[in-house]
Amino acid sequence: MTPSPPVRGGGALCLAIALLLAPARVSPWPPTVGRAAFAAAPADAPALLEALRSTTAAERRAAAAQLGEVGDARAVDGLAHALHDPDTGVRQAASDALWAVWSRSGDPAVDALFQQGVELMSARRFAEAVDVFSEVIRRAPGFAEGWNKRATVYYLMGVLDRSLADCEEVIRLNPIHFGALSGFGLIYLQKDDPARAAEYFERALAVNPGLDQVRAALEEIRALLAERRQQSI
Repeated sequence: MTPSPPVRGGGALCLAIALLLAPARVSPWPPTVGRAAFAAAPADAPALLEALRSTTAAERRAAAAQLGEVGDARAVDGLAHALHDPDTGVRQAASDALWAVWSRSGDPAVDALFQQGVELMSARRFAEAVDVFSEVIRRAPGFAEGWNKRATVYYLMGVLDRSLADCEEVIRLNPIHFGALSGFGLIYLQKDDPARAAEYFERALAVNPGLDQVRAALEEIRALLAERRQQSI
């Protein structure tokens, strides 16, 4: 037997996915949907959830987008279902909307602090970002996205065990958090455990099949594992 080869380009691949899954800002307007779509959609959440089941893709896209603006935890199930919509625009709008919903704690002061942490992370002021997200967690321990953002910062700092622990808390609070599931995969890639990374990437894609970077990583991991099996013969 020969030593197991590292994941080809694993570090760069991990960082690319991490940055994809950790947008620099929490935008009030999902980037793929124009404001006109919001104006055309119904204003109340129950009607928006009903519109997610419309036979017209444009109406489903508008509903998903506006739920990103006004939805709360009650919108999550409908938006998660929309991640599997046959229309690409609906899937993207639902993904954006879930990030937006998950990024609202329900407490304006916590949300302002959270946004400060996101901006510090974007500026690569990681130690300060960790302090801010730790305060978010202290104030709102049930707010999964506070844990997720701190996990992201720890990952970018290379503090993998702390990132892993925070991802575990995210999934305890929000089992369908495809960002944290992908995060597990990134961490296990860095730990040179591609088989376990693949398991988490598969779980993330089961929730959100539109994660193209994750799908590409999974394909590369499967090729690597096949190569390792061949070398072990």
